[in-house]
Amino acid sequence: MLTAIRQFINYLRIERGLATNTCVAYESDLHLFVDFLERRGVRAWPSVTADHIVEFLAERHELKRSVNTVLREFIAVRVFFRFMMQERLVSDDVTTRVEAPKVWRLLPEILSEEEVEQLLAAPDVSTWRGARDKAMLELLYAAGLRVSELVKLRLGDVDVQSGFLRCTGKGGKERLVPVGSHAREALQRYLALRGPGAGTEPLFLTARRCAMTRVNFWKRITWYAKAAGMAKAVYPHIVRHSFATHLLMHGADLRVVQELLGHADISTTQIYTHVDHQRLKSIHRQFHPRA
Repeated sequence: MLTAIRQFINYLRIERGLATNTCVAYESDLHLFVDFLERRGVRAWPSVTADHIVEFLAERHELKRSVNTVLREFIAVRVFFRFMMQERLVSDDVTTRVEAPKVWRLLPEILSEEEVEQLLAAPDVSTWRGARDKAMLELLYAAGLRVSELVKLRLGDVDVQSGFLRCTGKGGKERLVPVGSHAREALQRYLALRGPGAGTEPLFLTARRCAMTRVNFWKRITWYAKAAGMAKAVYPHIVRHSFATHLLMHGADLRVVQELLGHADISTTQIYTHVDHQRLKSIHRQFHPRA
């Protein structure tokens, strides 16, 4: 399978004259597809079906890749299959039966308020690690932070007394976000166990006194979800989605939610109104006598 990819990349580079970066992107996307196929026991291109492609794109979406990224990966597979048809390496272009991801309506997954409470109650706060994880989870939900923003926080970025934190989002843009009483309490408990430090030091540390990483925290939140008996896949960004949706459900103004999330464009925030509309439809169907 890799031989065909090499032939394709050479074709793009030599015959089509595409830039090196473009060829590298095509090759990287196709290797991701091969890895996916091998996990499903597919070892030859003629064995690939349209269902395999749909499952691959769905998996990429579940991993929270952007619509543009998933679309680019689909285009790489589609162009590659056209090349293989041209070279008679396959007899059927299965990509013609797959709908492009750009027409998908991607709505964010969320946790219910009960599920959030279940997750937040999972850490054992009698231990240093549990107190740290409890503070991180509470802060993630209280402030709607991205995981990258959470792990980059410094001691000086959080003012527990005033109930505000300063975080740096995409594009280096700083914003102030209020922190609720539960998160402040969890932070105070953790800071008492963490000990004092300079304001520029990482707020959240590992057992080796290194800064917590995104991957580390991803593993921790996944572990707590399983320990709490939650069937739903839980990851850091689903908590951010839940933060925004729960605010809107309780009557928050969309512009306020936009500011809290650090979205440059309100159209990005508007996706959460779709989730709330789904909830309203569900309630209508459940309780209206003629629904």
